[in-house]
Amino acid sequence: QVELVESGGGVVQAGGSMRLSCTASGGVSNIEVMGWYRQTPGNQREFVAGLTNGGPIAYPDSVKGRFTISGDVQNTVSLQMNSLKPEDTAVYYCNALIRGQAPIWGRGAQVTVSS
Repeated sequence: QVELVESGGGVVQAGGSMRLSCTASGGVSNIEVMGWYRQTPGNQREFVAGLTNGGPIAYPDSVKGRFTISGDVQNTVSLQMNSLKPEDTAVYYCNALIRGQAPIWGRGAQVTVSS
């Protein structure tokens, strides 16, 4: 069974940068997509970035040009976040998709951008 462990997160000033990483273990050869979502209190999880063996999925406008996903979907995927804004403050969750299975989630990493 696939498990995802996130690292990174913390507090950064607006305009700064931060890098999140997610390492997958257990049955990783079946992973087709790994990505990142974020969630703020009272809101649904929002897609931030995704990576397939064929490359990145299109970024949403909210992060396009500032966030970059990279890595290996069967190992570790990283999210480089630049030019951070206070509205980027959220809990960031790593996500993995395997055909025929429910999405797999990490525990989440808090990212706080201070103004």
